[in-house]
Amino acid sequence: MSNLEALKTDLGQQRDISKFQFSHAFGDDVMVIPKDDLIPILRHLKDTDKFDFLMDVCGVDWPNREKRFDAVYHLYNSKNANRLRIKVPLAEGEAVDTATTVWKGADWFEREAYDMFGIIFKGHPNLRRILTHHQFVGHPLRKDYEADRQQHCTETLPIHFDNEPGVEGDVLNPALVPLNIGPSHPAMHGTLRVMVELDGETIVRSACEIGYLHRCFEKMAETHPYNQVIPYTDRLNYCSAPMNNVGYCKAVEKLLGVEIPPKAQAMRVILCELSRIIDHIISVGTGGVDLGALTAFFHLFTYREKVYNLFEKLCGARLTVALTRVGGMAQDAPEGWFDEVLTFCREMRVEVDEISKLMLDNKIFIQRTQGVLPVKAADAIAWGYTGPLLRASGVGLDLRKAKPYYGYDALDFAVPVGTNGDIYDRYLVRVEEMRQSIKIIEQVCKNVPGGDFTIRDRGVVLPEKKDVYGNIEGLMNHFMLVIKGLRPPPGETYDATEAANGELGFYLISDGSANPYRLKVRPPCFAIYQSFPQVVKGGFIADAIATVASMNVIAGELDR
Repeated sequence: MSNLEALKTDLGQQRDISKFQFSHAFGDDVMVIPKDDLIPILRHLKDTDKFDFLMDVCGVDWPNREKRFDAVYHLYNSKNANRLRIKVPLAEGEAVDTATTVWKGADWFEREAYDMFGIIFKGHPNLRRILTHHQFVGHPLRKDYEADRQQHCTETLPIHFDNEPGVEGDVLNPALVPLNIGPSHPAMHGTLRVMVELDGETIVRSACEIGYLHRCFEKMAETHPYNQVIPYTDRLNYCSAPMNNVGYCKAVEKLLGVEIPPKAQAMRVILCELSRIIDHIISVGTGGVDLGALTAFFHLFTYREKVYNLFEKLCGARLTVALTRVGGMAQDAPEGWFDEVLTFCREMRVEVDEISKLMLDNKIFIQRTQGVLPVKAADAIAWGYTGPLLRASGVGLDLRKAKPYYGYDALDFAVPVGTNGDIYDRYLVRVEEMRQSIKIIEQVCKNVPGGDFTIRDRGVVLPEKKDVYGNIEGLMNHFMLVIKGLRPPPGETYDATEAANGELGFYLISDGSANPYRLKVRPPCFAIYQSFPQVVKGGFIADAIATVASMNVIAGELDR
């Protein structure tokens, strides 16, 4: 019995499912249900341990349909890697009950769907805009909102605390000290605003304001052909840009039913693991800076530059690389490149041990991070944590093991798991992951498959220049693909990879045209950062700074 059939049988014993629609397409199980059934179904699926993660909530606009919107819920089972997508059709102004009563991690995701589409989630404790500013009028991801219509913010909001149920939002306690931390603060990197009320140095309550780097990536994706979206993905988590390229292209390839050649898979694995290393370098290095340890930052960034040198030799770019293409890679690796990668791995292995001595064995660093503001495994799951932070809390979930892709199942590597979920464990996990990434890269570089670096499907990949300039067939293939564009079949899929911060998911809908109809990004640190006000409550203000650093919040990924 398939997963979907088993689910259908189980739900049929609980409720009348005559109005439910079940389907399986592009490898995904999908349920379409009435809005009144949503919360009982979600609660049943969670309580029976069929799905323990709510990975994403988003909206889709169908302006020509009677029920204009879909509220879409992506569920995940960490035990068997099963996924389920639940869709709830809603008319204009129609409300659906909030899922925060089942998973508290639904909070920011529902706010985003409200902000972008105007979907109303009844009972949400704080349903207000999150990515656009408070003066914004309209909902930018609706199909009737013009992509070039800008609205500027002329004034900032005062300190406000309406993030907790039952708390009157803008009423400040005169006995406490209100304080802005950021966005003009080194620890907030110019893109995050944290508002706190302090009793001495203790945080009584806290609130986050984001959106300072919001570029509406998802709107831009709807207005550009599939391959032209790739450079925009670079700007998501710009600290590990190739991982975004790979995640997006993998989703499009899933919709196309395309399997890329073994050599392209190997190159993607190498790029992703190099990217994981430099992402962790930034997390560990800047985390040290935020705690006063400047030496480690400079020391680590030397090796980050070495990786950028490797990227530059491969494609000519360093930070935002656009290395992948739908169907494979943009180009083959130059002669000797894999040997240079192996040389870097040998150097980096020594450096990881050095940085471990500099920071993780440092008495001051240990005192500032060990046992500080820990997050329990159950809370991490409820918030939607993935990646190093989830593993630091004791949950050994890694998509490279749970749902292997690109040959990860044939590679020998371990998944580091912490025990306490504190700030110290988060750095321990990241440092050990750097060692494991080196191990992966060495295995792949020593056994790079032969063959082509991309498929040669004329409807997917542009022909080589020698064919464009050398024969009429190549010229016509090039012309037709540029003019017509890449056109996946109508349908939708959700595909995820294990990025440096956790699950990077792309929910892609095709209407058969040359542009994505809808492209929703599930950014790892969005789910993580929403927990910040609860995590730091009762801690010291210095601990809050350390917590932000350990969460590795990348604003391009957070705001999109």
